[in-house]
Amino acid sequence: MLMLYNTLSKKVEEFKPLDEFRVKMYFCGPTVYDYMHIGHARAYVAADVLKRYLSLKGYDVLHIQNITDIDDKIIKKANDENVSWEVITERYVKDYMDMLNKLNIKIHIHPRVSDHIKDIIEFIEDLISKGYAYVAPSGSVYFSVDSYPYYGELSGRVDRNEWRQEEEFLAEKRKPYDFALWKAAKPGEPYWESPWGKGRPGWHIECSVMSSKYLGSQFDIHGGGQDLIFPHHENERAQSEVRFGLRPWVRYWFHVGYLTIRKEKMSKSLGNVVYLKDLLNKVRPEVLRLWILSAHYRTPLEFSEEYLENANKLFNRLVSSVNLLKKLLTEVGPTHYLDERDINVLRELSSIRESFYRAMDDDLNTPKALAYVYELTTLVFRDLEQRPTLASILKAYSIMREFNEVLGVLDNYIYTGVKEELLNKLIELLVIIRQKHREIKDYETADWIRSELMKLGIKLMDYKDRSRWVLEL
Repeated sequence: MLMLYNTLSKKVEEFKPLDEFRVKMYFCGPTVYDYMHIGHARAYVAADVLKRYLSLKGYDVLHIQNITDIDDKIIKKANDENVSWEVITERYVKDYMDMLNKLNIKIHIHPRVSDHIKDIIEFIEDLISKGYAYVAPSGSVYFSVDSYPYYGELSGRVDRNEWRQEEEFLAEKRKPYDFALWKAAKPGEPYWESPWGKGRPGWHIECSVMSSKYLGSQFDIHGGGQDLIFPHHENERAQSEVRFGLRPWVRYWFHVGYLTIRKEKMSKSLGNVVYLKDLLNKVRPEVLRLWILSAHYRTPLEFSEEYLENANKLFNRLVSSVNLLKKLLTEVGPTHYLDERDINVLRELSSIRESFYRAMDDDLNTPKALAYVYELTTLVFRDLEQRPTLASILKAYSIMREFNEVLGVLDNYIYTGVKEELLNKLIELLVIIRQKHREIKDYETADWIRSELMKLGIKLMDYKDRSRWVLEL
Protein backbone atom coordinates (compact mmCIF):
# COMPACT_ATOMS: atom_id res chain seq x y z
CA MET A 1 0.00 0.00 0.00
CA LEU A 2 1.10 3.58 -0.63
CA MET A 3 1.86 5.62 2.49
CA LEU A 4 1.91 9.42 2.13
CA TYR A 5 2.75 12.19 4.56
CA ASN A 6 -0.27 14.43 5.14
CA THR A 7 0.60 17.98 6.18
CA LEU A 8 -2.80 18.34 7.85
CA SER A 9 -2.41 15.36 10.19
CA LYS A 10 1.39 15.77 10.46
CA LYS A 11 1.88 12.04 9.93
CA VAL A 12 2.35 9.40 7.26
CA GLU A 13 -1.00 7.82 6.34
CA GLU A 14 -2.24 5.03 4.13
CA PHE A 15 -3.40 6.54 0.85
CA LYS A 16 -7.10 5.92 0.26
CA PRO A 17 -8.67 8.10 -2.44
CA LEU A 18 -12.33 9.10 -2.41
CA ASP A 19 -12.88 6.88 -5.45
CA GLU A 20 -11.35 3.40 -5.35
CA PHE A 21 -9.92 3.66 -8.85
CA ARG A 22 -9.58 7.39 -9.49
CA VAL A 23 -7.34 10.08 -8.00
CA LYS A 24 -8.02 13.81 -8.32
CA MET A 25 -5.06 16.08 -7.59
CA TYR A 26 -4.48 19.82 -7.76
CA PHE A 27 -1.04 21.43 -7.61
CA CYS A 28 -0.28 25.13 -7.29
CA GLY A 29 1.45 26.36 -10.42
CA PRO A 30 3.45 29.54 -11.02
CA THR A 31 2.66 33.22 -10.78
CA VAL A 32 3.97 34.20 -14.20
CA TYR A 33 5.94 37.38 -13.58
CA ASP A 34 9.47 35.98 -14.04
CA TYR A 35 11.36 33.05 -15.55
CA MET A 36 11.09 29.62 -13.95
CA HIS A 37 13.84 28.64 -11.53
CA ILE A 38 15.09 25.34 -10.13
CA GLY A 39 12.80 25.65 -7.11
CA HIS A 40 9.83 25.51 -9.47
CA ALA A 41 11.36 22.49 -11.19
CA ARG A 42 11.73 20.65 -7.90
CA ALA A 43 8.09 21.18 -6.93
CA TYR A 44 6.66 20.29 -10.33
CA VAL A 45 8.85 17.19 -10.78
CA ALA A 46 7.77 15.96 -7.32
CA ALA A 47 4.12 16.35 -8.29
CA ASP A 48 4.79 14.62 -11.62
CA VAL A 49 6.48 11.66 -9.91
CA LEU A 50 3.53 11.33 -7.51
CA LYS A 51 1.13 11.28 -10.46
CA ARG A 52 3.30 8.83 -12.40
CA TYR A 53 3.56 6.44 -9.48
CA LEU A 54 -0.17 6.54 -8.82
CA SER A 55 -0.74 5.78 -12.51
CA LEU A 56 1.76 2.91 -12.36
CA LYS A 57 -0.19 1.45 -9.45
CA GLY A 58 -3.34 1.45 -11.58
CA TYR A 59 -5.15 4.65 -10.64
CA ASP A 60 -6.80 6.91 -13.20
CA VAL A 61 -5.22 10.25 -12.23
CA LEU A 62 -6.53 13.70 -13.16
CA HIS A 63 -3.85 16.34 -12.56
CA ILE A 64 -4.69 20.07 -12.51
CA GLN A 65 -2.02 22.76 -12.19
CA ASN A 66 -3.04 26.40 -12.31
CA ILE A 67 -1.38 29.46 -13.80
CA THR A 68 -1.74 32.69 -11.82
CA ASP A 69 -1.81 35.34 -14.57
CA ILE A 70 -3.13 38.31 -12.57
CA ASP A 71 -1.31 39.36 -9.41
CA ASP A 72 0.40 42.33 -7.71
CA LYS A 73 3.82 41.15 -8.90
CA ILE A 74 2.63 40.87 -12.51
CA ILE A 75 1.13 44.34 -12.38
CA LYS A 76 4.35 45.79 -10.93
CA LYS A 77 6.43 44.10 -13.63
CA ALA A 78 4.14 45.46 -16.34
CA ASN A 79 4.33 48.99 -14.92
CA ASP A 80 8.12 48.79 -14.60
CA GLU A 81 8.40 47.81 -18.28
CA ASN A 82 5.57 50.10 -19.41
CA VAL A 83 3.69 47.24 -21.11
CA SER A 84 0.32 45.58 -20.53
CA TRP A 85 -0.01 42.77 -17.99
CA GLU A 86 -0.89 40.39 -20.85
CA VAL A 87 2.55 40.94 -22.41
CA ILE A 88 4.20 39.91 -19.15
CA THR A 89 2.06 36.83 -18.63
CA GLU A 90 2.43 35.52 -22.18
CA ARG A 91 6.22 35.86 -22.01
CA TYR A 92 6.50 33.83 -18.82
CA VAL A 93 3.74 31.35 -19.60
CA LYS A 94 5.77 30.38 -22.67
CA ASP A 95 8.88 29.93 -20.51
CA TYR A 96 6.88 27.82 -18.06
CA MET A 97 5.43 25.55 -20.76
CA ASP A 98 8.86 25.15 -22.38
CA MET A 99 10.27 24.07 -19.02
CA LEU A 100 7.52 21.50 -18.50
CA ASN A 101 8.10 20.04 -21.96
CA LYS A 102 11.85 19.75 -21.42
CA LEU A 103 11.36 18.12 -18.02
CA ASN A 104 8.85 15.64 -19.49
CA ILE A 105 6.01 16.83 -17.26
CA LYS A 106 2.52 16.34 -18.66
CA ILE A 107 -0.42 18.06 -16.93
CA HIS A 108 -4.03 17.46 -17.93
CA ILE A 109 -5.51 20.93 -17.38
CA HIS A 110 -3.77 24.29 -16.95
CA PRO A 111 -6.50 26.73 -15.85
CA ARG A 112 -5.69 30.45 -15.84
CA VAL A 113 -7.14 32.88 -13.31
CA SER A 114 -8.14 35.44 -15.95
CA ASP A 115 -10.37 32.83 -17.64
CA HIS A 116 -12.30 32.14 -14.41
CA ILE A 117 -13.36 35.57 -13.17
CA LYS A 118 -17.09 34.73 -13.43
CA ASP A 119 -16.57 31.56 -11.36
CA ILE A 120 -14.57 33.52 -8.78
CA ILE A 121 -17.29 36.14 -8.40
CA GLU A 122 -19.93 33.43 -7.90
CA PHE A 123 -17.79 31.75 -5.24
CA ILE A 124 -17.34 35.04 -3.35
CA GLU A 125 -21.05 35.87 -3.60
CA ASP A 126 -21.86 32.56 -1.96
CA LEU A 127 -19.41 33.19 0.89
CA ILE A 128 -20.97 36.63 1.51
CA SER A 129 -24.52 35.24 1.48
CA LYS A 130 -23.54 32.58 4.04
CA GLY A 131 -21.96 35.15 6.35
CA TYR A 132 -18.33 34.11 5.89
CA ALA A 133 -17.20 37.21 3.99
CA TYR A 134 -17.95 40.94 4.06
CA VAL A 135 -17.71 43.91 1.70
CA ALA A 136 -15.57 46.86 2.80
CA PRO A 137 -16.45 50.47 1.88
CA SER A 138 -13.76 50.47 -0.81
CA GLY A 139 -15.44 47.61 -2.65
CA SER A 140 -12.89 45.03 -1.54
CA VAL A 141 -14.23 41.78 -0.08
CA TYR A 142 -12.63 39.97 2.87
CA PHE A 143 -12.96 36.53 4.38
CA SER A 144 -13.77 36.54 8.09
CA VAL A 145 -11.18 34.16 9.56
CA ASP A 146 -13.04 34.02 12.90
CA SER A 147 -15.98 32.39 11.09
CA TYR A 148 -13.87 29.28 10.49
CA PRO A 149 -12.99 27.57 13.80
CA TYR A 150 -10.29 25.29 12.32
CA TYR A 151 -8.02 28.02 10.99
CA GLY A 152 -4.36 27.31 11.71
CA GLU A 153 -4.62 23.51 11.82
CA LEU A 154 -2.85 23.00 8.49
CA SER A 155 0.11 25.28 9.21
CA GLY A 156 0.21 24.58 12.94
CA ARG A 157 0.01 28.32 13.70
CA VAL A 158 -2.19 28.91 16.72
CA ASP A 159 -1.06 32.41 17.71
CA ARG A 160 -3.45 34.86 16.01
CA ASN A 161 -0.74 37.50 15.95
CA GLU A 162 0.96 35.31 13.32
CA TRP A 163 -2.15 35.45 11.13
CA ARG A 164 -1.81 39.13 10.17
CA GLN A 165 -2.17 39.45 6.39
CA GLU A 166 -2.06 42.22 3.77
CA GLU A 167 -0.92 45.06 6.02
CA GLU A 168 -1.88 47.75 3.49
CA PHE A 169 -5.57 46.94 3.98
CA LEU A 170 -5.60 46.90 7.79
CA ALA A 171 -7.73 50.07 8.10
CA GLU A 172 -10.77 48.53 6.42
CA LYS A 173 -10.53 44.95 7.70
CA ARG A 174 -12.52 43.86 10.73
CA LYS A 175 -9.59 41.78 11.95
CA PRO A 176 -5.93 42.12 10.91
CA TYR A 177 -5.84 38.47 9.90
CA ASP A 178 -8.84 38.58 7.55
CA PHE A 179 -7.72 38.14 3.93
CA ALA A 180 -8.84 39.59 0.62
CA LEU A 181 -11.12 37.65 -1.70
CA TRP A 182 -11.63 40.59 -4.07
CA LYS A 183 -9.47 43.71 -4.35
CA ALA A 184 -11.00 47.03 -5.38
CA ALA A 185 -9.34 48.47 -8.47
CA LYS A 186 -6.59 51.07 -8.13
CA PRO A 187 -5.78 53.63 -10.84
CA GLY A 188 -3.78 52.12 -13.68
CA GLU A 189 -4.49 48.50 -12.69
CA PRO A 190 -6.40 45.89 -14.71
CA TYR A 191 -9.89 45.22 -13.42
CA TRP A 192 -13.13 43.35 -13.99
CA GLU A 193 -16.69 44.40 -13.19
CA SER A 194 -18.26 42.80 -10.11
CA PRO A 195 -21.29 43.31 -7.80
CA TRP A 196 -18.94 45.29 -5.52
CA GLY A 197 -17.44 47.49 -8.23
CA LYS A 198 -14.38 47.27 -10.41
CA GLY A 199 -11.62 45.04 -9.10
CA ARG A 200 -9.71 41.80 -9.39
CA PRO A 201 -9.42 38.52 -7.47
CA GLY A 202 -7.29 38.08 -4.37
CA TRP A 203 -4.59 35.45 -4.57
CA HIS A 204 -6.09 32.66 -2.45
CA ILE A 205 -9.58 32.52 -3.94
CA GLU A 206 -8.37 31.43 -7.38
CA CYS A 207 -7.18 27.95 -6.37
CA SER A 208 -10.34 27.15 -4.41
CA VAL A 209 -12.42 28.12 -7.44
CA MET A 210 -10.42 26.35 -10.15
CA SER A 211 -9.79 23.16 -8.19
CA SER A 212 -13.48 22.75 -7.34
CA LYS A 213 -14.55 23.60 -10.90
CA TYR A 214 -12.53 20.73 -12.40
CA LEU A 215 -12.26 18.27 -9.51
CA GLY A 216 -15.49 18.82 -7.59
CA SER A 217 -16.21 20.09 -4.09
CA GLN A 218 -13.94 17.46 -2.51
CA PHE A 219 -10.82 15.82 -3.90
CA ASP A 220 -7.82 13.70 -2.95
CA ILE A 221 -4.53 15.62 -3.14
CA HIS A 222 -3.60 19.29 -2.99
CA GLY A 223 0.06 20.17 -3.25
CA GLY A 224 2.69 22.83 -3.62
CA GLY A 225 5.90 24.06 -2.08
CA GLN A 226 6.21 24.23 1.71
CA ASP A 227 6.21 28.02 1.46
CA LEU A 228 2.54 27.85 0.38
CA ILE A 229 1.27 26.16 3.54
CA PHE A 230 0.72 29.57 5.15
CA PRO A 231 -1.10 31.66 4.27
CA HIS A 232 -2.09 30.38 0.83
CA HIS A 233 -3.22 26.83 1.56
CA GLU A 234 -4.51 27.71 5.02
CA ASN A 235 -6.75 30.35 3.41
CA GLU A 236 -7.84 28.06 0.60
CA ARG A 237 -8.88 25.42 3.09
CA ALA A 238 -10.87 27.88 5.20
CA GLN A 239 -12.90 29.43 2.39
CA SER A 240 -13.54 26.09 0.66
CA GLU A 241 -14.66 24.09 3.69
CA VAL A 242 -17.18 26.73 4.76
CA ARG A 243 -18.57 27.13 1.27
CA PHE A 244 -18.99 23.43 0.55
CA GLY A 245 -19.77 22.37 4.13
CA LEU A 246 -17.27 19.51 3.86
CA ARG A 247 -14.43 18.48 6.16
CA PRO A 248 -11.89 17.62 4.97
CA TRP A 249 -12.12 19.54 1.71
CA VAL A 250 -8.85 17.87 0.66
CA ARG A 251 -7.88 14.44 1.98
CA TYR A 252 -4.09 14.71 1.60
CA TRP A 253 -1.94 17.83 1.64
CA PHE A 254 1.35 17.23 -0.22
CA HIS A 255 4.16 19.75 0.28
CA VAL A 256 7.63 19.83 -1.28
CA GLY A 257 10.74 20.97 0.62
CA TYR A 258 12.95 23.95 -0.01
CA LEU A 259 15.89 24.13 -2.37
CA THR A 260 19.17 25.38 -0.90
CA ILE A 261 22.39 26.77 -2.35
CA ARG A 262 25.41 26.57 -0.05
CA LYS A 263 22.99 25.63 2.75
CA GLU A 264 20.95 28.83 2.28
CA LYS A 265 17.38 28.84 1.02
CA MET A 266 17.26 29.98 -2.59
CA SER A 267 15.56 33.38 -2.80
CA LYS A 268 15.65 36.51 -4.91
CA SER A 269 16.44 38.62 -1.86
CA LEU A 270 19.71 36.68 -1.46
CA GLY A 271 20.47 36.90 -5.16
CA ASN A 272 21.09 33.15 -5.48
CA VAL A 273 18.31 32.20 -7.86
CA VAL A 274 19.22 29.73 -10.63
CA TYR A 275 16.95 30.08 -13.65
CA LEU A 276 16.06 26.96 -15.60
CA LYS A 277 16.56 28.57 -19.00
CA ASP A 278 20.20 29.07 -18.07
CA LEU A 279 20.78 25.76 -16.33
CA LEU A 280 19.22 23.68 -19.10
CA ASN A 281 21.75 25.14 -21.54
CA LYS A 282 24.41 23.30 -19.52
CA VAL A 283 22.61 20.28 -18.07
CA ARG A 284 20.33 17.73 -19.71
CA PRO A 285 16.75 17.91 -18.37
CA GLU A 286 16.87 14.17 -17.63
CA VAL A 287 19.88 14.77 -15.40
CA LEU A 288 18.01 17.56 -13.63
CA ARG A 289 15.10 15.20 -12.95
CA LEU A 290 17.42 12.56 -11.48
CA TRP A 291 19.14 15.15 -9.30
CA ILE A 292 15.75 16.30 -7.97
CA LEU A 293 14.82 12.70 -7.17
CA SER A 294 18.10 12.14 -5.33
CA ALA A 295 16.56 13.74 -2.21
CA HIS A 296 13.27 12.92 -0.51
CA TYR A 297 10.63 15.39 -1.64
CA ARG A 298 10.04 16.73 1.90
CA THR A 299 13.70 17.35 2.77
CA PRO A 300 15.89 20.28 1.67
CA LEU A 301 17.61 19.73 -1.68
CA GLU A 302 21.10 21.19 -2.03
CA PHE A 303 22.14 22.53 -5.44
CA SER A 304 25.77 22.00 -6.45
CA GLU A 305 27.80 21.05 -9.49
CA GLU A 306 28.97 17.90 -7.70
CA TYR A 307 25.44 16.63 -7.13
CA LEU A 308 24.52 17.35 -10.74
CA GLU A 309 27.59 15.44 -11.92
CA ASN A 310 26.55 12.44 -9.81
CA ALA A 311 23.12 12.56 -11.44
CA ASN A 312 24.78 12.79 -14.86
CA LYS A 313 26.81 9.65 -14.16
CA LEU A 314 23.67 7.77 -13.15
CA PHE A 315 21.88 8.94 -16.30
CA ASN A 316 24.75 7.78 -18.51
CA ARG A 317 24.71 4.43 -16.74
CA LEU A 318 20.96 4.08 -17.27
CA VAL A 319 21.25 4.90 -20.97
CA SER A 320 24.13 2.45 -21.40
CA SER A 321 22.21 -0.35 -19.68
CA VAL A 322 19.10 0.27 -21.80
CA ASN A 323 21.13 0.30 -25.00
CA LEU A 324 22.91 -2.89 -23.98
CA LEU A 325 19.60 -4.63 -23.21
CA LYS A 326 18.14 -3.57 -26.55
CA LYS A 327 21.23 -4.82 -28.34
CA LEU A 328 21.14 -8.15 -26.51
CA LEU A 329 17.50 -8.57 -27.50
CA THR A 330 18.60 -8.64 -31.15
CA GLU A 331 21.41 -11.10 -30.52
CA VAL A 332 20.08 -13.71 -28.09
CA GLY A 333 17.71 -16.42 -29.25
CA PRO A 334 14.88 -18.22 -27.41
CA THR A 335 15.70 -19.81 -24.07
CA HIS A 336 14.99 -23.56 -23.83
CA TYR A 337 16.76 -24.30 -20.56
CA LEU A 338 17.76 -22.31 -17.48
CA ASP A 339 20.31 -23.50 -14.96
CA GLU A 340 20.37 -22.51 -11.30
CA ARG A 341 22.47 -19.44 -11.98
CA ASP A 342 19.98 -18.18 -14.60
CA ILE A 343 17.07 -18.79 -12.23
CA ASN A 344 18.85 -16.86 -9.48
CA VAL A 345 19.26 -13.91 -11.84
CA LEU A 346 15.50 -13.91 -12.46
CA ARG A 347 14.87 -14.06 -8.72
CA GLU A 348 17.24 -11.16 -8.15
CA LEU A 349 15.44 -9.13 -10.82
CA SER A 350 12.10 -9.76 -9.10
CA SER A 351 13.61 -8.74 -5.76
CA ILE A 352 14.91 -5.46 -7.22
CA ARG A 353 11.47 -4.67 -8.64
CA GLU A 354 9.72 -5.40 -5.34
CA SER A 355 12.24 -3.29 -3.43
CA PHE A 356 11.68 -0.35 -5.79
CA TYR A 357 7.94 -0.50 -5.12
CA ARG A 358 8.48 -0.75 -1.36
CA ALA A 359 10.66 2.36 -1.46
CA MET A 360 8.11 4.32 -3.47
CA ASP A 361 5.27 3.12 -1.24
CA ASP A 362 7.19 4.57 1.72
CA ASP A 363 6.13 8.19 1.15
CA LEU A 364 7.79 8.30 -2.29
CA ASN A 365 11.29 7.53 -1.02
CA THR A 366 12.98 8.27 -4.36
CA PRO A 367 16.59 8.22 -3.05
CA LYS A 368 16.08 4.63 -1.91
CA ALA A 369 14.24 3.76 -5.12
CA LEU A 370 17.15 5.12 -7.18
CA ALA A 371 19.49 2.81 -5.27
CA TYR A 372 17.51 -0.15 -6.62
CA VAL A 373 17.55 1.34 -10.12
CA TYR A 374 21.34 1.44 -9.84
CA GLU A 375 21.31 -2.14 -8.57
CA LEU A 376 19.41 -3.14 -11.70
CA THR A 377 22.09 -1.59 -13.94
CA THR A 378 24.78 -3.43 -11.96
CA LEU A 379 23.03 -6.73 -12.61
CA VAL A 380 22.75 -5.91 -16.31
CA PHE A 381 26.49 -5.22 -16.67
CA ARG A 382 27.61 -7.96 -14.26
CA ASP A 383 25.38 -10.87 -15.26
CA LEU A 384 23.47 -10.23 -18.47
CA GLU A 385 26.33 -8.83 -20.51
CA GLN A 386 28.52 -11.84 -19.79
CA ARG A 387 25.89 -14.56 -19.80
CA PRO A 388 22.59 -13.36 -21.27
CA THR A 389 19.42 -15.41 -21.61
CA LEU A 390 16.34 -14.18 -23.40
CA ALA A 391 14.29 -14.65 -20.23
CA SER A 392 16.57 -12.47 -18.11
CA ILE A 393 17.00 -9.83 -20.83
CA LEU A 394 13.23 -9.50 -21.36
CA LYS A 395 12.59 -9.30 -17.63
CA ALA A 396 15.33 -6.71 -17.03
CA TYR A 397 14.14 -4.60 -19.97
CA SER A 398 10.54 -4.80 -18.77
CA ILE A 399 11.55 -3.69 -15.27
CA MET A 400 13.62 -0.81 -16.66
CA ARG A 401 10.64 0.40 -18.66
CA GLU A 402 8.49 0.10 -15.56
CA PHE A 403 10.95 2.15 -13.51
CA ASN A 404 11.03 4.76 -16.23
CA GLU A 405 7.26 5.18 -15.92
CA VAL A 406 8.13 6.90 -12.63
CA LEU A 407 11.54 8.40 -13.43
CA GLY A 408 10.59 9.79 -16.84
CA VAL A 409 14.19 10.07 -18.06
CA LEU A 410 14.58 7.28 -20.65
CA ASP A 411 11.74 7.93 -23.08
CA ASN A 412 14.15 8.80 -25.89
CA TYR A 413 16.13 5.59 -25.39
CA ILE A 414 13.61 2.88 -24.58
CA TYR A 415 11.47 3.21 -27.69
CA THR A 416 13.17 1.99 -30.87
CA GLY A 417 12.42 3.55 -34.25
CA VAL A 418 13.52 2.96 -37.84
CA LYS A 419 16.36 5.51 -37.61
CA GLU A 420 17.76 3.78 -34.55
CA GLU A 421 17.69 0.40 -36.26
CA LEU A 422 19.67 1.86 -39.17
CA LEU A 423 22.15 3.42 -36.74
CA ASN A 424 22.64 0.06 -35.05
CA LYS A 425 23.39 -1.60 -38.37
CA LEU A 426 25.95 1.08 -39.29
CA ILE A 427 27.71 0.70 -35.96
CA GLU A 428 27.74 -3.08 -36.39
CA LEU A 429 29.34 -2.61 -39.80
CA LEU A 430 32.11 -0.44 -38.32
CA VAL A 431 32.71 -3.01 -35.60
CA ILE A 432 33.04 -5.76 -38.25
CA ILE A 433 35.47 -3.62 -40.27
CA ARG A 434 37.55 -3.03 -37.15
CA GLN A 435 37.54 -6.75 -36.42
CA LYS A 436 38.87 -7.43 -39.90
CA HIS A 437 41.80 -5.08 -39.21
CA ARG A 438 42.47 -6.86 -35.93
CA GLU A 439 42.54 -10.22 -37.70
CA ILE A 440 45.27 -9.02 -40.10
CA LYS A 441 47.10 -7.45 -37.12
CA ASP A 442 46.53 -3.90 -38.33
CA TYR A 443 46.13 -2.75 -34.74
CA GLU A 444 46.89 0.90 -35.53
CA THR A 445 43.76 1.20 -37.72
CA ALA A 446 41.70 -0.89 -35.30
CA ASP A 447 42.68 1.35 -32.40
CA TRP A 448 41.91 4.45 -34.46
CA ILE A 449 38.38 3.16 -35.24
CA ARG A 450 37.89 2.37 -31.56
CA SER A 451 39.05 5.86 -30.57
CA GLU A 452 36.83 7.61 -33.12
CA LEU A 453 33.79 5.60 -32.05
CA MET A 454 34.50 6.50 -28.42
CA LYS A 455 34.42 10.19 -29.37
CA LEU A 456 30.89 9.60 -30.64
CA GLY A 457 29.88 7.96 -27.38
CA ILE A 458 30.14 4.37 -28.67
CA LYS A 459 32.14 2.18 -26.31
CA LEU A 460 33.68 -1.09 -27.57
CA MET A 461 34.33 -4.09 -25.34
CA ASP A 462 36.68 -6.68 -26.82
CA TYR A 463 36.41 -10.38 -26.02
CA LYS A 464 38.45 -13.34 -27.24
CA ASP A 465 36.54 -13.93 -30.46
CA ARG A 466 34.24 -10.91 -30.77
CA SER A 467 33.58 -7.28 -29.85
CA ARG A 468 30.47 -5.78 -28.32
CA TRP A 469 29.45 -2.14 -28.36
CA VAL A 470 27.25 0.01 -26.15
CA LEU A 471 26.08 3.59 -26.65
CA GLU A 472 27.13 6.03 -23.93
CA LEU A 473 26.66 9.80 -23.67
